[in-house]
Amino acid sequence: MAGEKKKQQPFWLGGAAASMAATCTHPLDQTKYRMQVMHQPKNILRTLVHFAGRDGIPSLWTGLTGSWLRQCSYSTARFGLYNYFAKEVKARTGTTKLTAGWEVVCSGVAGGAAGLIGNPTEVVLVRMCADGAKTAAERYNYGNSIRALYRIAKEEGMSTFSRGLTPNIVRSVIMNISQIATYSTAKDYLLSNPNLGLKDGIFLHFLASLLAGTVATTACAPADVLKSRVQSAPTINGVKPSLSKIFAESYKKEGISFLMRGWSPAWLRLAPNTVLMFVFMEQLQRLVGVSTNQPKPVQEKKASEAMKA
Repeated sequence: MAGEKKKQQPFWLGGAAASMAATCTHPLDQTKYRMQVMHQPKNILRTLVHFAGRDGIPSLWTGLTGSWLRQCSYSTARFGLYNYFAKEVKARTGTTKLTAGWEVVCSGVAGGAAGLIGNPTEVVLVRMCADGAKTAAERYNYGNSIRALYRIAKEEGMSTFSRGLTPNIVRSVIMNISQIATYSTAKDYLLSNPNLGLKDGIFLHFLASLLAGTVATTACAPADVLKSRVQSAPTINGVKPSLSKIFAESYKKEGISFLMRGWSPAWLRLAPNTVLMFVFMEQLQRLVGVSTNQPKPVQEKKASEAMKA
């Protein structure tokens, strides 16, 4: 109805969808982090098989509690804040859909804020996932994410939770813009293109999110590698490694190509993760009765125009 107030997406919905997706793709996520802290180039499949053979198949889900904790903070914030900002902009501009410029602004600001909010849990996740790629003496052996938070605060101080904050915020801004803006634009195009004849369903969500995952992987790779190396680096004699020092050492040893280290596992993790996340999100939106304000498919437009005529 024209006067009916549209139901807004719950703040928690994005985090729930991201947690569901992360559970499915955690082995690939773990492999990505391990490859980023390993200074020798390796094949993703060989790396995954190596650790599975050495530590067992269940070990591929080591650090899953860290992933859940991160999604509950970071992903809940980035999608929840994006929807809040988008709602405010629409209300102030009197429109029902964001322009491309506002899409970038809302998703970018939400991503930056989420990167700040989620950095402590990002430190926990990286350390728990990268442990298996280190020697026994270098491992943290936290056990679970809550234990990790406690030990980091007690043994290294609260300031450790800000480690890698700058590249993480940069990555979060890029990630949110590239995922949300790309997905929204691709979905609009696929729905409105008369030559494709696609309906608003899971296949369309799959295509749009696959493109979003590919764009996000490429855009985020440099910041992702630097973030992981800074956060997984140990504190030596009370001295914490700086971003500039890690960049200089990595560049000297591996060349500028180190910034794309782990792109393949990152794509193999992020592309399926993005697909699952947006598919889960679309289904959760329908479950709670949220309006997405997407354009009507071409078939529906033609039928509506025929009825009016």
